[in-house]
Amino acid sequence: GGGGGEGPLPPHKPFKKPRKDAAELPPSLLTADDDPDFPRGGGSVLSRKEAAEARAEAESEFEREERSKGKKKKKKGARRSLGEADEDFGSLFGEGVTGKLPRFANRITLKNIVPNMKLLGVIVEVNPKDLVISLPGGLRGFVRAEEVSDIPTDAENKGSESNVLSTIVSVGQLVPCVVLQVDDDKKDGKGNKRIWLSLRLSLLHKGLLLDSVQDGMVLTAQVKSVEDHGYILYFGVSSFSGFMPRNEEDDIHRSGQLLLCVVKSIDKARMIIYLNPDRELASKSFIKDLRGLSIDLLVPGMMVNARVHSTLENGIMLSFLTYFTGTVDIFNLENVFAGSTWRDEYTTNKKVIARILFVDPSSRAIGLSLNRFLVHNKIPPTHVKTGEIYDSSRVLRIDKGVGLLLEIPSSPEPSPAYVNIRDISDEEVVKLEKKFKEGSTVRVRILGVRHLEGLAVGTLKASAFEGSVFTHSDVKPGMLVKAKVIAVESFGAFVQFSSGVKALCPLPHMSELDIVKPPKKFKVGAEFLFRVLGCKSKRITVTYKKTLVKSKLDVLASYADAAVGLVAHGWITKIEKHGCFVRFYNGVQGYAHRSELGLDPGSEGESVYHVGQVVKCRIIQSAPSERKRVRVSLVISPKRISENKVPKLGSLVSGVVKRLTPTAVIVNVNGCLTGTIVDYHLTDQQGQANLIKPLLKPGYEFDQLLVLDMEGNNIVLSAKYSLVNTAKDIPLDVSEIQSQSVVHGYVCNIIDSGCFVRFLGRLTGFSPKHKVADEQIDDISKAFYVGQSVRSHILSVDAGSGRIKLSLQQSLCFSSDVSFIQGYFLMEKKIAALQSSNGKGPDLNWSKNFSIGSLVEGEVEEIKEFGVVFSFKGHSDVVGFVANHQLGGADVEVGLVVKAFVLDIAMSDGLVDLSLKPELVGSANLDLLKKKRHRTTALDLKLHQEVNAVVELVKENYLILSVPEYTYAIGYASITDYNVQKLPHKHFTNGQSVVATVGALSSPYTSGRVLLLLKTLADVSGSASSKRAKKNSGLKAGSVVEAEIIDIKPLELILKFGTGNRGRVHITDVLDDDHSMDSPLNKFKIGQLVNARVVAKVKSGKSGKGYQCELSLRPSVLTGIMEEIDRSISEFQFSVGEVVKGYVVKVDSEWVWLTVARNVMAHLFFLDTSCEPKELQKFQQRFSVGQAIQGRILTVNKEKKLLRLSVINQEALKKSSLETKDSNIGGSEHINRGDIVGGRIKKILPGIGGILVQIGPHLYGRAHYSELQVEWVPQPLNGYEEGQFVKCRILDINRSSEGTVHVDLSLRSSSQGINLEMCNKRIEKIDDLHPNMDVQGYVKNVTSKGCFIMLSRSIDGRILLSNLSNGYIENPEKEFPIGKLVHGRVLTVDPSSKKVEVTLKTAAENGVGKSSIVSFSDFHVGDVIHGRIRRTESYGLFITIDDSNMVGLCHISELSDEPIDDIETRYKAGDKVVAKILKIDAERHRISLGMKNSYFGDGRDPQMVSNDGSDEDNVDETATVDNTLFPFQQNNNLSSTSRTSGDKNGDSALLAEAEMRTSVLPLQVSLDESEGSDLDNEANIEPVTMKSTDITDKKNDKRMKKKAKEQRELEISASEDRALQKDIPRTADEFEKLVRSSPNSSFVWINYMAFMLDMADIEKARSIAERALRTINIREEEEKLNIWVAYFNLENEYGSPPEEAVKKTFQRALQFCDPKKLYLALLGMYERTEQHKLAEELLERMVKKFKTSCKVWLRFVQNFLKQGKDGVQSIVNRALLSLHRHKHIKFISQAAILEFKCGVPDRGRSMFEGILREYPKRTDLWSIYLDQEIRVGDTEVIRALFERATCLSLPPKKMKFLFKKYLEYEKTRGDEERIEHVKRKALEYVENSLA
Repeated sequence: GGGGGEGPLPPHKPFKKPRKDAAELPPSLLTADDDPDFPRGGGSVLSRKEAAEARAEAESEFEREERSKGKKKKKKGARRSLGEADEDFGSLFGEGVTGKLPRFANRITLKNIVPNMKLLGVIVEVNPKDLVISLPGGLRGFVRAEEVSDIPTDAENKGSESNVLSTIVSVGQLVPCVVLQVDDDKKDGKGNKRIWLSLRLSLLHKGLLLDSVQDGMVLTAQVKSVEDHGYILYFGVSSFSGFMPRNEEDDIHRSGQLLLCVVKSIDKARMIIYLNPDRELASKSFIKDLRGLSIDLLVPGMMVNARVHSTLENGIMLSFLTYFTGTVDIFNLENVFAGSTWRDEYTTNKKVIARILFVDPSSRAIGLSLNRFLVHNKIPPTHVKTGEIYDSSRVLRIDKGVGLLLEIPSSPEPSPAYVNIRDISDEEVVKLEKKFKEGSTVRVRILGVRHLEGLAVGTLKASAFEGSVFTHSDVKPGMLVKAKVIAVESFGAFVQFSSGVKALCPLPHMSELDIVKPPKKFKVGAEFLFRVLGCKSKRITVTYKKTLVKSKLDVLASYADAAVGLVAHGWITKIEKHGCFVRFYNGVQGYAHRSELGLDPGSEGESVYHVGQVVKCRIIQSAPSERKRVRVSLVISPKRISENKVPKLGSLVSGVVKRLTPTAVIVNVNGCLTGTIVDYHLTDQQGQANLIKPLLKPGYEFDQLLVLDMEGNNIVLSAKYSLVNTAKDIPLDVSEIQSQSVVHGYVCNIIDSGCFVRFLGRLTGFSPKHKVADEQIDDISKAFYVGQSVRSHILSVDAGSGRIKLSLQQSLCFSSDVSFIQGYFLMEKKIAALQSSNGKGPDLNWSKNFSIGSLVEGEVEEIKEFGVVFSFKGHSDVVGFVANHQLGGADVEVGLVVKAFVLDIAMSDGLVDLSLKPELVGSANLDLLKKKRHRTTALDLKLHQEVNAVVELVKENYLILSVPEYTYAIGYASITDYNVQKLPHKHFTNGQSVVATVGALSSPYTSGRVLLLLKTLADVSGSASSKRAKKNSGLKAGSVVEAEIIDIKPLELILKFGTGNRGRVHITDVLDDDHSMDSPLNKFKIGQLVNARVVAKVKSGKSGKGYQCELSLRPSVLTGIMEEIDRSISEFQFSVGEVVKGYVVKVDSEWVWLTVARNVMAHLFFLDTSCEPKELQKFQQRFSVGQAIQGRILTVNKEKKLLRLSVINQEALKKSSLETKDSNIGGSEHINRGDIVGGRIKKILPGIGGILVQIGPHLYGRAHYSELQVEWVPQPLNGYEEGQFVKCRILDINRSSEGTVHVDLSLRSSSQGINLEMCNKRIEKIDDLHPNMDVQGYVKNVTSKGCFIMLSRSIDGRILLSNLSNGYIENPEKEFPIGKLVHGRVLTVDPSSKKVEVTLKTAAENGVGKSSIVSFSDFHVGDVIHGRIRRTESYGLFITIDDSNMVGLCHISELSDEPIDDIETRYKAGDKVVAKILKIDAERHRISLGMKNSYFGDGRDPQMVSNDGSDEDNVDETATVDNTLFPFQQNNNLSSTSRTSGDKNGDSALLAEAEMRTSVLPLQVSLDESEGSDLDNEANIEPVTMKSTDITDKKNDKRMKKKAKEQRELEISASEDRALQKDIPRTADEFEKLVRSSPNSSFVWINYMAFMLDMADIEKARSIAERALRTINIREEEEKLNIWVAYFNLENEYGSPPEEAVKKTFQRALQFCDPKKLYLALLGMYERTEQHKLAEELLERMVKKFKTSCKVWLRFVQNFLKQGKDGVQSIVNRALLSLHRHKHIKFISQAAILEFKCGVPDRGRSMFEGILREYPKRTDLWSIYLDQEIRVGDTEVIRALFERATCLSLPPKKMKFLFKKYLEYEKTRGDEERIEHVKRKALEYVENSLA
């Protein structure tokens, strides 16, 4: 692998270390086919053998010869030694540049292999992600999966990745490949290389043309697809493909498979090559001598006829295919057993057959092979295996200084092997010929195989025969090996055995201890003793754990060896609560149950063992076939305990406390056994377990403990009263369980889907989630705890699988006895006794004087708000207490001594509950009186008797009841039960009447109490029967019921009414108008009775809700009419802006969900809850379920019944909701300018982009770079990070018509307060700036002429280069980086154009005065000013007035006293001029100037010719961009958008109109200005020519001429006024606003582009075009087209080169627009810009692409005629062939019109005549024909045509049209006689038609 050396290489050495991410690399990079090592890669320390392999045998041999020849050789100046020769691309001589013959054969070595070299290889390994290929010279290469094929593999193989490559290639296949790259692996000291190859035919056949392919040629092809009769083949080139018929005998080839095939025939027309399917033929075919065959077309694997040219020192040289030479090295000769006389076989000119082995296009070197197997296209066979030893191998040839060729006696036939000189002996050998003789025999061991040569590589070293491990196959798990460390990584160490095999010692196995990094002793080169852990999948792992290395125990390396009772060493891989997992050799796994870990009672596995620890294990159960894991025990020799001493499961034992652990109590059972009572097994009640545990001490005896289970010698015990009491009934086996019975058990585990309940032993049942309680429970762990005592109802038992399904529902499992409370009181007694014995509680003797139901005398000690505290004489540590309701109306005061009735005694607390109620005190007196008589007291109560009782006192876990019927006998009843300990229980109030059953009479077992069982424990909602369902059906909406509150949840009350009916009162249905922010449910208590009204029934489908109807407690609902209530509930009456109150239901990551009404939800976005970052950070902690929140409605969704609310602050809520009435429902309407809001930073934009802040669910705002900090600071982004919460102020909101919202924010209103912010106020308006004002700003852009700075978010300033500093600045970009803070002073302000000039020079140097005139008040009409021409336009000059920033317009009429023909030639931008102010319009910021000589008395020329104009202040020269692109866009502060230039010869209205049309972008150019109406509207034809001829006549009249001129002047002036009155955008910001408001208007976007061109910012104009294309709606095709056309014009003007730029843009546009419209638009542009050649090329393309388009053909004709070319007729004929028949009339008539306009009228006439012959009755054609003749103006021809037309026999309507047209024509001529003639003719027609 990885490359290897240059000689015959043993494949197990050339390895590299895997990288750290070895796991992700293809497996072949870690392993090799016959390489015993894991992982591949040469180590850092190389053996001597490996050093030897770095040299080539042949090179070394001749190197020695060079040395022996000595000085004589050196004098001749012959080649350097071979070692050096290798350095200079060693053994590839190519075509022999020097002309001398080479001495050595071409050989491929690691030193000279280069990319693009083509090699023949044999596949030795097919892995899922790559291939391994054996190359010439024993090299090894890799092919990544993606480099195997150009064709995607079959979809069916996609699933199983491992199959994909094996379908394309197979092991042992010969393949040609191309070198992609050669990697240096620098990790190890030696620079080993890895060769990456490709099998892709596109690389192999690069440059292959169909002309190069000849019949009989052999090509490598790939099956592209499998068809019915054969295969479509792919050769790596797209220009042709192949077809190979299916051969019946052959296997069916799969898609993607690589094949070698012979060309049968070539179909050049269809570009298909037909191939012969015969495989034998492919192996036999030669490549023929072709003319023009280049080295690029030679592919490895081709067979050639060759002649011996000469013999070389290590091979022969051949010539083939006339002009190619190649070499064969000594290992590729025909005879693999070639002796020392091999040269004799190859005489000059001997003919041989050879196969190309490799081709190097760069050096033109070619290597060939004469190997008889390769020549027949087969791989040479190998009969030897790595590691085999052959004793009598014969020496065939001795190569001096290189090595030996041997013949190995392998079977079935001998094999050749080569031994390198370095592998001859352990000592250095200098002269081989002395030590060995040809024919002698030697003992050899095989190191590897060179597949392409069929040559084995061997060694004669004595050490190679000694080692136990020689190859991968010798390694066995558990064997001890010595190895050297070759590399240490974080995950382990790579080690190498003496034989060269490599292995990995993983990090956990480098030490006995649990380590995180390799120990220091593991240094490269260190040698240690290891034990082999495993050698699966060619990867060997070893361990250095001392216990394993020194272990004398058996090695457990397979599941078959795992016999019960075997003791072996393993190591722990994982420790769980229930046991631990152990690993043995070769991946064998074991599991030791907790009971087999030998743990002391109460201790956990983790505290005794650690992961990685070596442990001795005893096999107790071998692995069953289905589960690969053996059961083991870590207790090697278990203690024997006699059977009779071990208690049975389910029996009761006593135990003495031995010691306590954190989780359990350890007890001695029967004196010799140890038992464990886990904490939760101490009592049935969790609270009592926590109390008793700290009181237990060694020696305390548990009299009754239940044996639950045995864990080894440890007994698992329980002291739970419920289990001890029912021990006989608890099952031990599945067979003992009866379905539908109720059994006591305990919860042993809780998972999401249910609860596991355990009985005796390991017998466990499972209760699914829906069966654990009557009501739906989301989280079981909140309803039950592990260890809880439960009563379980058996639902089903599966004896086969041993599965028991249970229910824990209270309705099925309620207690039928009083064991729960009985156990409670017994435990109370034990706790009190323990407290007393420990001295922590009062002495228990006091309780004898306080028997329940007796009277005691006590003194009032203290009166508290909730009751009276008593003290007793002689009992200082006992306290009595009378609750207020037990005073019975008696007046008490401190010091008063009274007799009180004992209700209850809490022994552990020394507390006595008393009562002063007369009936109770009286009952005790009565009792005393009748003591000696017949008793009618508590003793008269009978077991299981049902009694009515009254609640006297509610304690935490039980009730104290009195039974009035039995002289107020006192009883005790539990509030809760086993299964509902953690669930909310029913609420009881003092004085409440209850029904109970007598469960136990007073006895020592009940602590002297009468125990009662409440009936309500069994009455739960879950047990609804069909009878109850019938009762429920009687519930009607509207009925008022009396109900009892049985549960209070955060958002609802659950009520019970009727016979077991349940209803819900939603939190919003409690009160009508609740203004308090407290929960209205706080006023209610469980057990309280209320009146409620049924408002709705819950649908039966919504099961699991726990209630059947919706109730309301609202007074208005209770008293209202039901119909109105229904209406109000169904109506959704919420409006935006309204303030509502809701209650929190849940809080997720970004929203608070509220309930506003029973069926109306609201949600509140977290950023709407506050504007304070600290509060936003703790957003989820600020809201709790049930909390009341008031908010204003932002949006209303009636369908989902969902509102969106906002609560920023209370002030906002107090504002009138009128503010928001005009806002439509959207995302941003609740935000107004000036609001303070909370936000979260979404993104910090690069450079000076500012910060993008989220302020709503889908709303983002941008904080400008200057709005981030209160003060101007150098780095304003400091302190901000993505995800941070910030406080923002809304500066501006822009809403576009499309609905997009752009919000400008400021983060400056943060911590420093508003006052500081006011001091550092940013400049919002240009009016706030004035000259000499100090300003600060951030550098925005830097150019060679200066820089722009941001003064605020809306205003930028410009600093010229001369104003950047007082000194000279060489590199402005370096000195003023973007984002730098600068301090400067305003020089000038131009409010109209929003231009601000700033200087950074200090005032002293700069002075004032240069640009001091900045306002209109400084100018007066009549002033003479000096200035420079800023821009010339057809209608006048724009002049910048010196020493100011004012621009004036000098209209063309004011330039000179004489008329001016061409304004552009006379005036140029930059010329200095003198002008007079004629008019000042301060309101519109306009100055009108005049330059006529008559204005200046001295007659001086106003134009001062001084064109040196290089003043620094005239930077604007760059901005005078030619506006040919957008002729209608003169966007400066004074120009107009629609001026027409006034030429001397005043134009007609028609020409003016035409000019106006050209001043609009040629978005879609029509054929002609007046075309289009000719055909579409037959009657709408105006005699245009008449008007134009009239005007021509009038032009002779001077008066008319003058009048027209004046009229035109007025029009221009009016046009200017109109344009300037409109609010034309003058800055980028104004355009931005405009495009946001009209994002789909191409007109606005194009204006914006033009504005940018005016600013000379071409890139910006391009970016705007791109933005427009992205922004404009996809449906607005015409608008998008306009943008594309503007883009063409832009590129045509400024592209580099324009032609290419336009073509690229056009190609892009074609993907989005209507192609025809786009082509026409481009054509229009070419024609307008007179690019005739391009226009013609485009037209040729168009008539082919749109050959059925009449319009396109007409454009072709028009272009042809305008160019004045001949041959129009041929175009017309072509068009008529292409166009549909129905388009012919239209085309001919329009073509004729074009002939009239641009061509030869006669041709047009003949066209019209031809078409009228066919359609004489088409008046529309006659009309067009007449119009064209009228336009030409030949009166005779026109009259003749009219005469013909009016003689036609057509319908009257058509004739009337023709006569009318004739009459109008004659009227324009003014000839009365002709007019009369027409009228007469018309009359004649009428008379004839009537006749």
